[in-house]
Amino acid sequence: MQEKTTSQKPRGALIALEGIDGSGKSTQSRMLAGRMRREGIPCYTTMEPTDSPFGSLIRQILTGRLKTDNRAIAPLFVADRLDHLLNDVNGILHKIEEGTIVITDRYYFSSYAYQGVDLPMDWVIKANEPNSSILRPTVTVFLDITPELALERISANRHQKELFEEKSRLAQVREKYIEAFQVLKGVEQVAVIDGNGSPQEIADAVWKTVSRYMATS
Repeated sequence: MQEKTTSQKPRGALIALEGIDGSGKSTQSRMLAGRMRREGIPCYTTMEPTDSPFGSLIRQILTGRLKTDNRAIAPLFVADRLDHLLNDVNGILHKIEEGTIVITDRYYFSSYAYQGVDLPMDWVIKANEPNSSILRPTVTVFLDITPELALERISANRHQKELFEEKSRLAQVREKYIEAFQVLKGVEQVAVIDGNGSPQEIADAVWKTVSRYMATS
């Protein structure tokens, strides 16, 4: 009988943090990574849009420096996400194959929610199939927060608002997130966490949720 090899590294996983602007994703990404490192778990944090040429173009649109139709923005996110997955320097797949847990601040549910306000959601989901067919998150953690509190946080922390940072728009985006979760129920692993509490309360809830999914993956 051939002996099993024990030298092969276990495969990593992808944890996606989602939420409307101001929901605390960036803070929770840092706190989750810190907790993992204290537990001795190799992890890597990243975000979308990325700092690739695609991501740079998207950021110029979101901050109003460039103008384009919403139908042109959606494919840019798809391209940026594909590069995020596949580039061989610091791409998500490369990190996962090394045995690293990747924590991303936004993934394709952001496209479903934000572009889904102006475009048919089934079109946006279909456009992102090249990404979802390559890699679905072990769990998508949605930080659910009221648009009112989100705007308070945005006003306190930023000098410049981005394209989608208005109360009515944030409310629409939140509704589209919930719609997308229902459409893809049974396909995607999604955990909804109350994002209206203190950073530490939220971090504890995120850790509890992520630990559960990682233990069963």
